[in-house]
Amino acid sequence: MTATEDPIDLLARALAQTAGLIDGVGTELAGHPTACHSWDVGQLISHLLFDLRQFTVRANGDNPDWSQPFERVEDDWLHAFEAGAEELVATWRAAGDLTGVIEVPGVGELPARFPVDQQIAEFAVHGWDLARATDQSTDGLDHEVAVTSLAWGRGALSPKYRGSEEDGHSFGPEVAVAEDAPVYDRLAAFFGRQP
Repeated sequence: MTATEDPIDLLARALAQTAGLIDGVGTELAGHPTACHSWDVGQLISHLLFDLRQFTVRANGDNPDWSQPFERVEDDWLHAFEAGAEELVATWRAAGDLTGVIEVPGVGELPARFPVDQQIAEFAVHGWDLARATDQSTDGLDHEVAVTSLAWGRGALSPKYRGSEEDGHSFGPEVAVAEDAPVYDRLAAFFGRQP
């Protein structure tokens, strides 16, 4: 089974690459700005740690409460991220088959792997944010993670989710880039970042 067939393997790869990027960040960079204008590097990493906890709730079949704020984590980022990533992957593995469809209230039927693909995209995009904010190269990032994330985004991110942060939107307008731009630049641009 390839990573494309097994979304959990691909999620594990996205998490491993995010951990590698976090490992490249010293606490002295915590205050550096990121492409997520309201977050600095420390807040972005804290958000990723919050995502791990919330996504694990989702993998357990429950609905996470996204209204609660995340707490800023000041240090030990890598250890906390690796522990949370291990728990998330294990929880998805225990969840069972992801090859069918699920019924989402108010949406309808979606592929069972939809939440995992969403999580892959979250870590791929924020991994790019972190790399860019801390001057780490994106050249060696996992190509298949980006391709899957971009495909998920193109199918899921409708215009109603786009706009300014001041207006409460999580994603800016898509930024135009060349069709042959590196895949992570295309991913970042699709999610409203300036590559």
